[in-house]
Amino acid sequence: MGVYWAIAVRSFRRFSTYRIATASGAFTNTVFGFILCGIYLTLWHERPNLGGYDVSDALTFVWLQQGLLMPVGIWGATTTGELGERVRSGEIAVDLYRPTHLLLWWLSVDLGRAMFQLLVRGGAPLLVGALVFDLKFPSTPLAWLAVVAGVFLAILVSFGIRYLVALSGFWITDTRGMEQLALVLSTFFSGMILPLVVFPGAIGDFARATPWAATMQVPIDIWLGRNPGGTGAALLFQLGWIVVLLLAAQLVTSVATRKVVIQGG
Repeated sequence: MGVYWAIAVRSFRRFSTYRIATASGAFTNTVFGFILCGIYLTLWHERPNLGGYDVSDALTFVWLQQGLLMPVGIWGATTTGELGERVRSGEIAVDLYRPTHLLLWWLSVDLGRAMFQLLVRGGAPLLVGALVFDLKFPSTPLAWLAVVAGVFLAILVSFGIRYLVALSGFWITDTRGMEQLALVLSTFFSGMILPLVVFPGAIGDFARATPWAATMQVPIDIWLGRNPGGTGAALLFQLGWIVVLLLAAQLVTSVATRKVVIQGG
């Protein structure tokens, strides 16, 4: 495990070099946070307690959403984007020569990226939002521990989805179409447009059962203490999707790497 820890640490250091991009990204998230707060305040003024959220819940959702966007990689992440490009170009052959497991290698890289984004970029929008609005925060150490677990599991679920999308390049040669499809699905089903609790009827039930719900809606509801069935059920939901996705990722890795044919050679 020492080698994978070293990979994660180096990935963290790599992303820490992009200071201007990180600062500008945090500023952008903050601006969008204020825009969304204006929209949510209007919506919740017309429909108080929409989806079981009060105004404070809704505003807290906005700032957590903006803080988690990059750490979780809702709209994709550099690490898995690189993997898709390496599959397309044939450079994946170099990765397969390494004395490491392909899945664990890229998981370590992605965890290093996510930890940097969470510590540096994730907290800035939330801090600004807390200074302006009356946001809700966990009130006990156990609740904070559940939040940490929920965010970590959300990152793993997101990685599983993005890894499978990247490895689809072994069969379709260009993953950009799949990446765009994954972008649309993650935007709609994660809670980036609206909290999934406001989705009506069967649409809401289906949206809350997808793996994308485990990347954004579930960890935020853990923070708010509003998970149906309690925090334990929410964490089990995330764990269930992690098991499914990582088993699928291992299976796809094994099938894809039995025979590697590099395009053009």
